[in-house]
Parts: sequence; structure tokens; C-alpha cells
Amino acid sequence: MEDSTSSSDELKKKDMEHRKKKKENNNNNKKGALGWVEWLRGWMYVIHEMLFQRIMASHLQNPMPLPPVNDLTCIVTGSTSGIGREIARQLAESGAHVVMAVRNPKAALDLIQKWQNEWSGMGLPLNIEVMQLDLLSLDSVVRFAEAYNARMGPLHVLINNAGIFSIGEPQKFSKDGYEEHLQVNHLAPALLSILLLPSLIRGSPSRIINVNSVMHYIGFVDTEDMNLVSSKRKFTSLVGYSSSKLAQVMFSSVLHKKLPVESGINVACVSPGIVHTNVARDLSKFVQAAYGLIPYFIFSPQEGSRSTLFAATDPQVPEYCELLKADNWPVCAFLSQDCRPTNPSEEAHNVETSYQVWEKTLEMVGLPSDVVERVLDGEQVACRYGAHSAD
Repeated sequence: MEDSTSSSDELKKKDMEHRKKKKENNNNNKKGALGWVEWLRGWMYVIHEMLFQRIMASHLQNPMPLPPVNDLTCIVTGSTSGIGREIARQLAESGAHVVMAVRNPKAALDLIQKWQNEWSGMGLPLNIEVMQLDLLSLDSVVRFAEAYNARMGPLHVLINNAGIFSIGEPQKFSKDGYEEHLQVNHLAPALLSILLLPSLIRGSPSRIINVNSVMHYIGFVDTEDMNLVSSKRKFTSLVGYSSSKLAQVMFSSVLHKKLPVESGINVACVSPGIVHTNVARDLSKFVQAAYGLIPYFIFSPQEGSRSTLFAATDPQVPEYCELLKADNWPVCAFLSQDCRPTNPSEEAHNVETSYQVWEKTLEMVGLPSDVVERVLDGEQVACRYGAHSAD
């Protein structure tokens, strides 16, 4: 009997040692960056988009004509400049109720006044309003979502457009302690999307549209160092930007899978192309000069807004999203600058890493990993940010 017990203990001990060794081997074998072939392929995508985007999108009208949107309520983040400004203006002029979610409400109100004056006599006054939202503050994101949800009205389209690319700048962190590219381009939009689910459910069929970038093709996400604070990778603004955009695609893909078809909420990412926007104000003078030398290749904000407007309004987009869901496709819908479906990067298809990004993101913004299921069941879920954060 004693021999049997000691033998059993020995087996358990060996099994534990085997598991420990296996875990260590997995950690040792864990990918630490893009392989050079993937990196090269990613840069080829970027260069190809810049050189040929105008030809690829030559079939599109500018501005893009929209289907009837009179019954839609749309939130557009970062809508005082660049692509977001064009998106908000065109949606409002087509009859949608637009909420400009912006850091600077005065700038937005000035814009609205200008648009109303230009629109005068062409139809009903534009149905457009302003709410303050600062993506560098997760408290601000929670306050915005609470204020909007309290209206108990529908939300049909959430357009996460705001983003930053501080080229050449040193690494900066938000007051929440997160690297700024990560927070503005990924964490804050992810939190906003989850917190606005009650309003999106009321607006069903509804959509979450994330304005992404072709630069995600050269991105890599280390889920153990999403904040880019270890010495594993040297921080550059390009690393911060491309990683945050890839994280957004990965998180969106998991959210897309977790929202059942019956919810009527679809998630899509879009590439606006290479666009001359206010991102250029963060570029070095040399790169700004290069921007000025190649205007033919680079889209104007109006041209760059077309893929997002298409994703937000075209009736076939939800059908495409549901088709991907039915086929258990590893990634969510991704539309290129020519408004055609395309495949995001090879790295974005990594399902295991995508779920790790999901878990880590929710942990960073202080939400439970089953938050979607709980919201769909009608529960109120609090996070650690905002006035009513959980203890």
C-alpha cells in the first residue's frame, strides 16, 4: 500500500515537473517580434497602398454618396479635424443625428456654426451636437458613456476615429499610466465600445466601426508588455502606433465573435488609406516636406473618409460581418481604403494572441473578461474608472 502511494506521489511529481518544463519551453519559444519575412511583407503592403491607393479607389465618387441615414444616430470621436471632421459633416448633411465626441467642445461648436451657415437654405438644419471626450483619460471615457447611456436612446453607429501618431516624439504616458498610442488608439476606444453596448443594443441593428491603419501590417503585440515598458523592444513612435493598431484589430475580432448574431451588433475595422491629416503636424519637417512633394499619392481627408462612411452606412456590411461569423473566420471584417473587404495582417489572424489581447485589455481598463455576456444579459457592469467605479 505504501509502495502504491509513493509511486502515485512520484508520478504526480514527475507530471508537475513535465508541465513546468513545458510551460518554460513555451515561454522560451514565445515569439518576441515579427519575423523578417512578415516585417518585409508588412512594409510591402504599406508601400503598395501609398503608391496605388488612388488607382485602387478610382471607382469611388468623391464625396461618397450615402444611402438614407435619417433614422441613424452616430457617435464620431475625434471629429474636429481630418477624417473625423469629414465623416461627421457628411453624415449630418445626409440627415443623420451626429454626436461629435471631442476633446475640445468649443472647436466643435465653432465648426457646427460654420456648417449650419453653409447648409442654410439647402434643407433642414443639421442635427448635430457636441459631447466632451478625452481619450487620454479613461475617467472621461466612462463619464461620456454614462452620460450617453442615461439618455436611454438608441445608438446605431459608433465610429472610433480619433487616434494619434506622434512621429519622432519620445515615449509618453497618460495620467492613467498607459503609453499614449496604446491608450488613445486602442484602450480608450475598446472601453468606449464595451460601455456603449447598452445603447448599441437599443439601436440594433447597429455597428462599431474602428478606423484602423495599413500600418498595423508592421505591428506586433507582446501581451506581456503591451505598455512597451520592458527592454525587450526599443520604443519608437512607429512601434507604439503600429502595435496599438494591431491590438485594435485583435480586440475587435474577439468582440465580433462574442456578440451573437441575435444582438444585431456588428464590428468592423477600416483602413482610410494614407491620408494627409493633422497627424502630419507631429511629423518632422523633413517628412512634412516629403508629404508636400507627393500629393498625388496621398488622400485628402474627404477621400480618406470614404471607407469609414461606407462601413458605417452600406446595407451589405452587416451581411458580410454575419457571413464571417457563420464561417468562424478568425478575424472581424476589415475594409480597405477602396471600400472592398481585405485580409488584415497575418499576425492579426493569431487567435490565441487575440484572446490574450482581449483579456489583457479588459484587465487594463478594469472590466471583467465576461463583460459582454453580462451586458447582453442586462447587467450593469462597472469598471475601476469613472465616478461610479467599483471598489
